[in-house]
Amino acid sequence: MSIRNQSFCFLFCIFPLLMLSQNRLRDHGVEIGVLQPGQFNALTDVPGVQVGHTTIIQGDDIRTGVTSILPHSGNIFQEKVPAAIYVGNGFGKLAGYTQVKELGNLETPIVLTNTLSVPTAMNAVIGYTLHQPENENVRSVNAVIGETNDGYLSDIRGRHVTEEHVLKAIKNAKSGPVTEGNVGAGTGTICFGFKGGIGTSSRVLPKKSGGYTVGVLVQTNFGGVLQVAGVEVGKKLGHYSNSFKYSPDGSCMMVVLTDAPLDSRNLERLAKRAMLGLSRTGGIASNGSGDYVIAVSTAKACRIPYQSDDPIQLHPTLRNGAMTPLFLATIEATEEAILNSLFAGETMIGRDGHKIEALPKEKVIDMLKEAGKTTP
Repeated sequence: MSIRNQSFCFLFCIFPLLMLSQNRLRDHGVEIGVLQPGQFNALTDVPGVQVGHTTIIQGDDIRTGVTSILPHSGNIFQEKVPAAIYVGNGFGKLAGYTQVKELGNLETPIVLTNTLSVPTAMNAVIGYTLHQPENENVRSVNAVIGETNDGYLSDIRGRHVTEEHVLKAIKNAKSGPVTEGNVGAGTGTICFGFKGGIGTSSRVLPKKSGGYTVGVLVQTNFGGVLQVAGVEVGKKLGHYSNSFKYSPDGSCMMVVLTDAPLDSRNLERLAKRAMLGLSRTGGIASNGSGDYVIAVSTAKACRIPYQSDDPIQLHPTLRNGAMTPLFLATIEATEEAILNSLFAGETMIGRDGHKIEALPKEKVIDMLKEAGKTTP
């Protein structure tokens, strides 16, 4: 075989592998926004943040799982973090909202799962917290559990998520790259009628704006008319809710973490901007959609001790005027995280033979190239 033929054979053989490895939007030369992502372009670019998954695929009809987010590696109950939750559309079963709203802090890992497994996840997180060292006298725990409904692809009524699955996701939590697509709480989810899942992205502010990092992780299970980098992909494909090919109802859980020193008030303002990121993908927050944003500051100087002899809390916090770059970072990272969930999603067959196709990436990339949205 000639060198030319050998080279052709090599490229022909590895091309499918290269395509398989290109499961993120930026792998195809598409950049969202103007700010730069962090090292991993993930929630874990925020220092100290860890993410873990438990993926449950069993038989023909179980397609579900759990995803955990730890804002820091210490005892979160003893060192609480400032937090806020924004409700974009409240058709959902998010647990732990009212205490976060009232007190402005988070005291447990954040766990995402399916709708009917929220009580199980709460029990697991409560047990995890009670059994941590220094928590021997704790008698109240506010577990924050988010959910979307994966009942089209999974036997959700069987409630197959166990406390062990939840604890495994917490134990598996780590820094570094985050697996996306059909994993964890995104195993059985659907987005814009295509296979959705877990997606993540990050942005790092310029030094003149503080150099802070904003990371976003999403569990996508919602509808609308898909747009990618401003291109009306759903319309061009004829794949959108008005065609009645799929239901636009669903949910999206969005988790926004930053190392910027923020109080709960400005964290809620930050959380609101994630909904703008969702809208830039064509999401419409339909009637049956549970769209929630959990925002947390991981800044060490802002941690809130469980017990203190000092009745006065003094924490640094950014001025209102310094928030705008963080708003932009949140919008861009949320948009890209949602799109990453679609690019990483793979065709899945589940309950009763239901099949959800993956996003036709080659067609989408061709549309983006035609619109001048790709870079070499």
